[in-house]
Amino acid sequence: MKKEYLEETYVQIPVMTYKKTKSILADARKIIETARKNAIRSVDFNRVQMYWNLGKRIFEEEQEGKERADYGAYIVQSLSEKLEAEYGGGFGKRQLEQSRQFYRTYPIANALRSQLNWTQYRLLIQIPDKDKREYYELESVNNAWTARETERQINSQLYERLLLSNDKKSVLDVARKQRIPENPSEIIKDPMVLEFLGLEKKATYYEKDLESTIISHIADFLLEMGKGFSFVARQKRILLEDDEFFIDLVFFNHLLKCFVIIEIKTGKLTHQDIGQLQMYVNYYDRNEKLPEENPTIGILLCSSKNDTAVKMALPKENKTILASEYKLYLPTSEQLVKEIEEVKQLAASAKSN
Repeated sequence: MKKEYLEETYVQIPVMTYKKTKSILADARKIIETARKNAIRSVDFNRVQMYWNLGKRIFEEEQEGKERADYGAYIVQSLSEKLEAEYGGGFGKRQLEQSRQFYRTYPIANALRSQLNWTQYRLLIQIPDKDKREYYELESVNNAWTARETERQINSQLYERLLLSNDKKSVLDVARKQRIPENPSEIIKDPMVLEFLGLEKKATYYEKDLESTIISHIADFLLEMGKGFSFVARQKRILLEDDEFFIDLVFFNHLLKCFVIIEIKTGKLTHQDIGQLQMYVNYYDRNEKLPEENPTIGILLCSSKNDTAVKMALPKENKTILASEYKLYLPTSEQLVKEIEEVKQLAASAKSN
């Protein structure tokens, strides 16, 4: 008996020790990773404060010699030569000019956000529109965007694309967390810019290839989709009597509290496509949606669309079926502005009629 007890004890101790060690290891890793992130954030914010203080000092000195127009340029040039010689890169003429602009754009030190780094602030100070700058500042903080993500959203004109179907106040109120999005148009963008897929320039793509590439870049796709999206399924199989159907992509939006179904169409949109998507939406509403959740939203992600045909194929009060055009390459600012103005003119014309 004694031998059995000792053997049993001998077996149990390592198992308990292993479990405890595993738990401690997980906690230790979390502590270390958190400390590292905080350290990096602290260093980044110290750099932000350094450039802000440099900008403040340069601006104050400029005001002393405001009678001479070239005095500010002389200060920056002279200072950059001396600082670069003593401290190396990071203090050139351009950096010091950006520091001055940074201070003038954000004159209150306490208003600086510790979540943003110097690269993000350099992007923000290049935006002259105050509301637009505030939007990207808030969304960078709210969504923990990296500098690369902030730059991409600015370059893809996220703010302008949202304004196509929303007024400025509602867009800013959501960014300020003063209200929760209620309508799909407040989150879902048209067009969607999918340049991150890295696809070669071809006349056409197979839908399955585009879908597979999206899945391979799902994190970037979720970023482009917008707030509150979680991936649920790909090629979701549904059975209606003896017929099988497969839904391309299924998401859930935690802000809108509803499922979002995406069907990918690489050709021109047809009314049959709209009917198929409506069937999928009806299926989810009747079989998957919980009573407390909102009606399912369907998005036809297409290479081109006829807005009038889409509207005519849907009920007048439709709020759940949307068509969004996708762009595989990041347009220039001029191209995007032109497209946005065209859409606004069409909307204004339709409203007047």
